[in-house]
Amino acid sequence: MQEDLKRTGPRVSFVSLGCPKALVDSERIVTRLRAEGYELARHHAGADVVVVNTCGFLDSAKAESLDAIGAALAENGKVIVTGCMGAEPEAISARFPDVLAITGPQQYESVVEAVHRAAAPAHDPFLDLVPEQGVKLTPRHYAYLKISEGCDNSCSFCIIPHLRGPLVSRPAADVLREGEKLARAGVKELLVISQDTSAYGRDLRYAESQFGDRVIRTRFLDLARELGDLGLWVRLHYVYPYPHVDEVIGLMADGKVLPYLDIPFQHAAPNVLKAMKRPANEEKTLARIKAWRAACPDLTLRSTFIVGFPGETDADFETLLDWLDEAEIDRAGAFKYEPVAGAPANDLGLALVPDEVKETRWKRFMEKQQAVSARLMKRKIGKRLQVIIDEPGGGPSGALAKGRTKADAPEIDGSAFVSSRRPLRAGDVVTIKVDRADAYDVYGGAAG
Repeated sequence: MQEDLKRTGPRVSFVSLGCPKALVDSERIVTRLRAEGYELARHHAGADVVVVNTCGFLDSAKAESLDAIGAALAENGKVIVTGCMGAEPEAISARFPDVLAITGPQQYESVVEAVHRAAAPAHDPFLDLVPEQGVKLTPRHYAYLKISEGCDNSCSFCIIPHLRGPLVSRPAADVLREGEKLARAGVKELLVISQDTSAYGRDLRYAESQFGDRVIRTRFLDLARELGDLGLWVRLHYVYPYPHVDEVIGLMADGKVLPYLDIPFQHAAPNVLKAMKRPANEEKTLARIKAWRAACPDLTLRSTFIVGFPGETDADFETLLDWLDEAEIDRAGAFKYEPVAGAPANDLGLALVPDEVKETRWKRFMEKQQAVSARLMKRKIGKRLQVIIDEPGGGPSGALAKGRTKADAPEIDGSAFVSSRRPLRAGDVVTIKVDRADAYDVYGGAAG
């Protein structure tokens, strides 16, 4: 009863599935709804309406999205569906004809209008204030910063351009203003994301925009340099290895942005890369990696790979394993190839790899990568590393705080476990001396 008296507006329960890019879409929708007086419900049953932001990249992701929609309908009954899977609404409406509305990705206004129809807003401008930086679904000390929508690439295994459309870059000044707002709100780490971060600005022909007293080009290097001046950790994700990426390594060596690149290499065998419509010169890629590390010895490389792509032979897979050894990718994950409806890879006429072979190759890949990672992690023992704290600890409790080094992005990479005489809070940045390390994590004590 007391809780009902405190309510100022209708309640919305939100489910956000898929990648960080979808999470940013969810944050934009939630920010708009909170500005209109809506409250966020922790459970579907207590909400006036449920919004499910879906992922439609792989069949397994679609299945997870459909399960989430079904669960929301069972618990609440009033459900709005948005996100990548919403670009093909027939698959949703055929199974769940009772959903209130289905919208595609980035269609924020349509989602908000659907929420209005389901539960009209009761906004009080004197009570329902939204922070300047908007509502974030991440912890307070880090945030995803999306710099563009869509993608112009034509990778044969991917339907993202079909789901999210062509590349649409945000003007540099808009991105930098959002970065400033996040910094003022206490964010310590910006995770720069898009579908193809290194293509940023190409659609705008690298147009200039006014930021404060200066003009900034809408260009990957220029944006990275300006974000680096905010004094935060700036981490670059989803970077394709175009030649101009070499220029950004200098910013990393100078400490402007984190020495971390997330590059989806996907494979190493030339004929597989060609079938994937990816850059196919693996020898040139290895030479560039060596040059990057010569210029910035602390550089961490994260990547993703696909095993079992149609036409992949035993020899191709062995080439990939040998490449991993030589490239020494610090953080790598692998996916077993899944055919995606509408993807060009389905029509290549290449022999499909049996599921049991995919499974064997995936296990061998992960074993190889674990060995590579363990070898690299041993080199960190005895070093002093900066760590950003995610989970508090230290002080009289003696509990280890949990955080991440500059080599670790949240959710997908390793952790740093920190002992400290003084209490450490989320968002603190401390220096530790690494006492020991395993294949993925480091352990050490905080200085001071």
